[in-house]
Amino acid sequence: MKLEMIRKIIGGILLVSLISIIFFQPIRQYVSIPKTITMFEGQNVQIQKAAPVTAELKSDSNISLNQEKRTVSMQATKTGKNEMWLEYAGIPIKKVDVNVLKDFRIRPGGQSIGVKLNTVGVLVVGHHLVNTETGKKSPGEMAGIKVGDIITEINGNKIENMTDVAPYVQAAGQSKKALDMVISREKGKFRTKLTPLKDKDENSFKLGLYIRDSAAGIGTMTFIHPDSKKYGALGHVISDMDTKQPIVVEDGQIVRSTVTSIEKGSNGDPGEKLARFSNDREIVGNINKNSPFGIFGRLNKDLSNGIMDKPLPIALSHQVKEGPAKILTVVNNDKVEEFNVEIVSTIPQKFPATKGMVIKITDPKLLEKTGGIVQGMSGSPIIQNGKLVGAVTHVFVNDPTSGYGVHIEWMLHEAGINIYEMPKSKAG
Repeated sequence: MKLEMIRKIIGGILLVSLISIIFFQPIRQYVSIPKTITMFEGQNVQIQKAAPVTAELKSDSNISLNQEKRTVSMQATKTGKNEMWLEYAGIPIKKVDVNVLKDFRIRPGGQSIGVKLNTVGVLVVGHHLVNTETGKKSPGEMAGIKVGDIITEINGNKIENMTDVAPYVQAAGQSKKALDMVISREKGKFRTKLTPLKDKDENSFKLGLYIRDSAAGIGTMTFIHPDSKKYGALGHVISDMDTKQPIVVEDGQIVRSTVTSIEKGSNGDPGEKLARFSNDREIVGNINKNSPFGIFGRLNKDLSNGIMDKPLPIALSHQVKEGPAKILTVVNNDKVEEFNVEIVSTIPQKFPATKGMVIKITDPKLLEKTGGIVQGMSGSPIIQNGKLVGAVTHVFVNDPTSGYGVHIEWMLHEAGINIYEMPKSKAG
């Protein structure tokens, strides 16, 4: 009798354990779902945590989870307070806050643009020796000025370009008085005295410094905000080719450009777009920021890419998926074309950061023409499932078919465009 009772007890324990495993195993997959989900009106959101999860913004939504080729479903019930209760078999499992953003759309770029940057002050890009009566010396080096420094003031007067410097140098040389200079270095400033020396061969006074006040190059437009005409391009900071330091921009301009030829990339040798500024050199926009996420400003002329000029929705960093995508870029004249790529990996980023994606060029036509990602392609918009997701930024030197991309979310943030504005009416 006792043995029979023990068997029943053990059987009951095993039955309860089996039911628990069957019932609670799928629930465990949801423990790692974030407390807050952010999505746009009318869009789905995918969250990659323990496994992909898709939540639809409706009054009652099914959230499905595919784990190990097995699908289970949970019910997501809106509470009217931008919250959802996740339920399994009618039992509340977890409450999730839902940030519902208004529908946001942006025009993709792809156009080749010429970039002209005017620096704050004049940039020191090198030292040279002045051939004086007493030997070769560099006054700039003796004054403690380094490559990458920016000369912003001389004798209390603001320096804006190279032509501002020469009169002070000659006057100081004639009077044999040192120049009082304000130097900007990284994020600090300091003063120094510099006495120009006379070059016996040229009969003029010299600083012993190579300086530059502007920079120029080409890149690709990423997006245009249809309402404000704000734009973003390049997807990475512009650095001086000599100092390798980011250029501190006072102002700048963008113009249309035409791709004249392509230097094809190969292993260990990234290629390059060769381009010229448009013949009229018409300024189509300004540049007010040069940041790790690209260059930004406002257009004064409309730019059309000719193949995808209607505004597209965007994908936040956690909504981008590994898989097929497309880029828009120019490889011949000024014609924007669409090419196939693969998003090899993507990182859901909670805070602004560069290098959010790794992409690989898969389009045979583009590979034949360029060998992969080439200089000048930076800023080419990446589009996946009809959404603008980011921009091409860097090429891998040892594999020119692949490179990095930046999420569009952070470029829009740098441009001063608020994509996180909530809709006026409550969702649900």
